[in-house]
Amino acid sequence: MTPATTPGKVINTLKDGEFAKLGKSSVAGSLEARRLASGAVMLYWRYTHQGKTKREPIGAYDSSAPPKSIAPTTKGFSVAAAFEAAKTMAQTHTTNAAAGGYAQIKAQQKATREKATKDSEELKVRTLAALMAEYADLLKGLERRSHAEVRSITQRHIVEAWPNLATLPANQVTPEQVADMMRRLIESGKGRTANKLRSYVRAAFQTAKAARTKPSIPVAFKLYGVTSNPAAETSPDETQNRSDKKPLGLDDMRTYWKFIQGMTGFKGAVLRLHLLTGGQRIEQLVQLKTAHIEPHAITLHDGKGRPGKPPRPHTLPLTPEAQDALAILKPQGVFAISTASGETHLAATTLSRWASDAAKEAGLSDFTAKRIRSGVETVLASLGVSKETRGRLQSHGISGVQARHYDGHDYAKEKVSAMSALLNILNAQQTESVVTLLSA
Repeated sequence: MTPATTPGKVINTLKDGEFAKLGKSSVAGSLEARRLASGAVMLYWRYTHQGKTKREPIGAYDSSAPPKSIAPTTKGFSVAAAFEAAKTMAQTHTTNAAAGGYAQIKAQQKATREKATKDSEELKVRTLAALMAEYADLLKGLERRSHAEVRSITQRHIVEAWPNLATLPANQVTPEQVADMMRRLIESGKGRTANKLRSYVRAAFQTAKAARTKPSIPVAFKLYGVTSNPAAETSPDETQNRSDKKPLGLDDMRTYWKFIQGMTGFKGAVLRLHLLTGGQRIEQLVQLKTAHIEPHAITLHDGKGRPGKPPRPHTLPLTPEAQDALAILKPQGVFAISTASGETHLAATTLSRWASDAAKEAGLSDFTAKRIRSGVETVLASLGVSKETRGRLQSHGISGVQARHYDGHDYAKEKVSAMSALLNILNAQQTESVVTLLSA
């Protein structure tokens, strides 16, 4: 190239909107320049692909850049740097010509960047607090009563106590941060709550993690991008997991039974039904639906169990005495145990309070309604009722492959036998001894 046609002189003589060729690229195509209406000069790599001529922008021309510099400056490119950029673009084009060339690669890179940006923006709203809310919604949809406690713990002990952590993308939460949330509760004397927080956070993360390969989990959980479970690497406070249930003794249970036998009306019938069905979980009993009542049985739905699983049907055959108590309740509408014609069910706290009031009037002290459940189990164990039957009667967790998948027996006869034995020992005088034990 003669001095009269150097790239610099060509650029200087450019008119507004005019393109000019500055030279051929060493690989393919050529380098061109164009003066814009603003006076600035843009540099392009020009090439031909499948019979069509295309231009790809390189960047602005920087007349102050060192002439031999092959790296762009903050203002733009020297001619040498533009030729180097054109060379790189040409190499990309020739290498991927069969796949569409440089334009296709550029489009793919743009799509990748846009997706990365979109994913990044989405993660900003896929926070720890949002994941916990999503998990609570899942539990509610499955009719799991724990959804309310998940929301409460999330609001009080995550959102309010740790606002910065609550708004952190869920997939960036660390085991140390989960441990810190637990530590705060433990140090304030709320060790049991700390364990509950860990349990719910662990379940939420496990659900999100499993969503990647388990299609039965809503796709919303997959969007959190969770690949590990930070709560699983923490340890619960074992000292807080000891049961606080003190089983109601046989003599006290007889006293309680004798008192509620004499109670007339709705209240007495509810308390008798609770005891005569083996001390079912009050939260589940009060939600009995009229549609789930058969002539000689009722079906409750156990909301405790594995995370993400729907409530498990729990069928209870009724003794004649339990049927009599249920009849007094006059089930109608949706909910069988109701003071509102079945539109809403009796509150669990109300039933518990009625039981405590009855026990107090009967002269019992240190009484809580949950002691009835553990008391029934203890009495049945003393009568020789097998652990399997007790578990089936009170709907304890059914564990093991054999029990969950292969044992199809309904245990109706065993349940009735156990409830009849319970009634017999409750009706026996305190001085009488029980000599007949049920077969284990």
